[in-house]
Amino acid sequence: MTLMIPAWQDGELVPVEKLEVHERGLKHKAISVFVMRGDEVLLQRRAMGKYHTPGLWANTCCTHPHWDEDPAETAARRLDEELGISGLTLSYRDRIEYRADVGDGLIEHEVVDLFTAEASRDMKIDPDPAEVMDTAWVPLSALRTWINEAPGEFTPWLRIYLSEHAERIFETA
Repeated sequence: MTLMIPAWQDGELVPVEKLEVHERGLKHKAISVFVMRGDEVLLQRRAMGKYHTPGLWANTCCTHPHWDEDPAETAARRLDEELGISGLTLSYRDRIEYRADVGDGLIEHEVVDLFTAEASRDMKIDPDPAEVMDTAWVPLSALRTWINEAPGEFTPWLRIYLSEHAERIFETA
């Protein structure tokens, strides 16, 4: 089954096949979620079978909505599908746009609805191994240091979020 995602072509939002969107660098809709536990953020390491940025650390969850899918519903759906997380209250933070080379001739040009959610200390995580190879709870300050010391271990979008949009996501300076 070919996944069609909402992308802009000639100024109009239309369904376009996911790989084509990235090959052509089309601007498209996306969702990113940051699950927090106090000052810690839940990161995921992308599975090696992902068609771009395999093995890199990313925010808790990111995806593309289905055509006409509500952004909050998309976020909740993918938290469950990727990490086995359900029942969290999602808080909408902002909408941002970025463009990044993700390797192998692929471009992410996303208009992203950003969400956060607060997790309990005993929240269970059950990652889908086809999506996620590892998870880690990392204090936000330590994440900034880690990214500065080893930027190649992280997805381009996570580096962009932390360097350009942290205040809007985490309500901090």
